[in-house]
Amino acid sequence: MKKIPFLATVLLAFAFSAHAQDAMKNDATKNDATKKDAAVKPADPELKVVLDSWNEVGRKLIVMAEDFPEDKYDFKPTPAQRSFAEQLLHAAGSMYYFTNPAMGQKPPAAEDPKRDQYKTKADIVTFVKKSVADGAAAIQSKGEKGLTTEVVYLPDQNARVLDIAYGLIEHSGEHYGQLVVYYRLAGLVPPESRPKK
Repeated sequence: MKKIPFLATVLLAFAFSAHAQDAMKNDATKNDATKKDAAVKPADPELKVVLDSWNEVGRKLIVMAEDFPEDKYDFKPTPAQRSFAEQLLHAAGSMYYFTNPAMGQKPPAAEDPKRDQYKTKADIVTFVKKSVADGAAAIQSKGEKGLTTEVVYLPDQNARVLDIAYGLIEHSGEHYGQLVVYYRLAGLVPPESRPKK
């Protein structure tokens, strides 16, 4: 075996190291150029965010209202709980605790619409769709600046339009979650849990 002189070994190591550093610099330069080309997208305006959130939870409630079998609309997990139909009416009716104040009107007098006012599945589906659409229209009508205005929310309380909207979005999401459990207890698979085609 032939010995390589020490100096040659050092020079080879140095040359390899310099080449590696050049390659790393070139990669870093390419990455910087790529980052500059892919500029950071600005955040969506608040109006779009709240409207998208409102419409998404509304869409889920509408799909459930349309999907759940009408002969199971009065299903209750226990006698003390609301039926499936009553849950939908409560969630949709509560949306007017946002819509009415946002539009300068008084909140609904009763917390829940009565089941005997909405006798069929079609009646309830129509009401849920209208509640979601009315709320979305109220959000849009306020515009970006209008979201931060205060309105009379309760007789002794003012609140920002945006805060009321997010409160009702959360409330609707909570009832959506309860309706998922109703599906499972009724032996059904909720629409959002089904395999996508």
